[in-house]
Formats: sequence, structure tokens, C-alpha cells
Amino acid sequence: MIVKKLHESGIRSEHAYAAGFISIGLTVVSWSASLRVEKKGEERADRWGIFVGEWAPTFFALGLALANYEK
Repeated sequence: MIVKKLHESGIRSEHAYAAGFISIGLTVVSWSASLRVEKKGEERADRWGIFVGEWAPTFFALGLALANYEK
């Protein structure tokens, strides 16, 4: 049902795969930025990077589901 709605709204498997790779890139950027924040004394600044990194498997799973639906 969700995959059907996503497909009807114009989202294709390529979009989900791209979102997965973008979230991986954002994770790296967030992690590198957190290194500077942690040097200033704030602990656990890398949690945002971990949070964003958890999005990638979801986007890739949606991409697979959409690819199967498109066939």
C-alpha cells in the first residue's frame, strides 16, 4: 500500500536509491563537523550523524520495493 502510494506520487526506485546515497554523504559530513564541535567540549556531537546514517537502509529498502513494484 505504501509502495503503491509512493509510486503514484511520482517517486521511483532511483529517487529512493539517491536518497540513500545522499544520507550516507550527510552522515560523513555530519560526523566530520561533529569532530570540531567535540573539540570545543560538547560530548556526543556525533549522534546526529548516527541518526542520519540510519536512514540509508530504509531508503535502499524502499528502492528495492519500488523496483519490484515497477516490474
